[in-house]
Amino acid sequence: RTFMATYVMADNISRSDSALVADRLLPCNTFSVEGKTTRPVWFEIKIPADTKAGRYNGQVTITCDGKKTVLPYTVSVSEQLLPEPKDWKFHLDLWQNPYAVARYFNVPLWSKEHFDRMRPVMKTLADAGQKVITCSIIERPWNGQTQDPFESMIGKMKTIGGEWKYNYDVFDRWVEFMMSLGIDKQIDCYTLVPWHYRFDYYDMASNSVKYVACQPGQKEYEDFILPFLRDFAAHLKQKGWFSRTCIAMDERPTDQLRAAYDIVKRADPGYRLEGAFNYFPEVIDEIHDISVGIAYQQIDNGIVSRRHAEGKPVTFYTCCSPERPNTFTFSPPAESAYIGWHAAAIDYDGYLRWAYNSWVENPCTDSRFRTWASGDCFLVYPDATSIRMQRLVEGIQAYEKVRILRQQGINVDEILKPFLPWDPGKDTDTGALIRNAAQQLQR
Repeated sequence: RTFMATYVMADNISRSDSALVADRLLPCNTFSVEGKTTRPVWFEIKIPADTKAGRYNGQVTITCDGKKTVLPYTVSVSEQLLPEPKDWKFHLDLWQNPYAVARYFNVPLWSKEHFDRMRPVMKTLADAGQKVITCSIIERPWNGQTQDPFESMIGKMKTIGGEWKYNYDVFDRWVEFMMSLGIDKQIDCYTLVPWHYRFDYYDMASNSVKYVACQPGQKEYEDFILPFLRDFAAHLKQKGWFSRTCIAMDERPTDQLRAAYDIVKRADPGYRLEGAFNYFPEVIDEIHDISVGIAYQQIDNGIVSRRHAEGKPVTFYTCCSPERPNTFTFSPPAESAYIGWHAAAIDYDGYLRWAYNSWVENPCTDSRFRTWASGDCFLVYPDATSIRMQRLVEGIQAYEKVRILRQQGINVDEILKPFLPWDPGKDTDTGALIRNAAQQLQR
């Protein structure tokens, strides 16, 4: 398949300037190029699973003004078979934003048109081996850090008699939609410890939306959260989703996290917890799925091995920092591929990123957003994938190849040494590291 690259604005995180970079990849059969100019082309070859091992020769024919130019290429096919993306073990957790899709395409939220627009966007994610469905169970869990704030997928209502009622229609439709695409391993529900400490509900007595301002550890918090979590657990069990659901909380003060954990376990001891933290020792035992910042990787190898044996994922994340390595639009594309290699080298289960498609106002022309670095809010575009996303998948595939070779008793430690934690200020040719390692894996 051939793609045409277009350009987006990029804001350099360290120099605060802007530049045009090639990132957006549009499917295209023909296009026009002005004289004495160039235009990049992204060319992919996808090998069918039943292809026999060997070397295959092909050619690309370029026709311009009736003249043909032939470019030969050779593909080496290994006897090793990469599983389908749904069977990859890499724990990919890129947070989805369905609200951005509705706004960008100007379609009613949760309408058929909305789901139709989301399908190709989320199919690209499924094809990358995504494992987690992102669900917002309260209003604006992260306040307004994106162009399109997250709304609550679960309605909460207090009756005239003072009883709580909950509406799970949107939550169910969203989860079922994502599962239909093959993303069905884990459901992460954000969050019981929001940035704003304010929870909304519809009050039938006053026919209005009201808010409860409270924090974990306060009686008002318990009175609001505990009945909801109990009802939510019963609903999840009825749907058969309870064992794959995590109550997710990220980067909040430790004392508030512990108070929230206590409420969760009181509601149902079977609840699982997920969290992204820069401080793991205080909460490591309570968390089923834990992610630490790439700059804060301090988890002991023994703890990682124990969690592997218990089936508890350990991942790392990047976000607005560090500058390197990362997946900004101005990042060298090889850094996206580095993610998978790095996970294999440190023996983590995968990678988390806070925004897969939290598009800015005009994502196809300008990837900047407030104080975030360019591209921090999204890895794909409304109408296309990106070089960053394709290279991220490349790194995930490398992770899977390493995993398979290890299962076969092949030692790949020497190949992975360059991908152990490194000094971001060091002038490292990431692309050369990846090319050399890939060649060694091939051999």
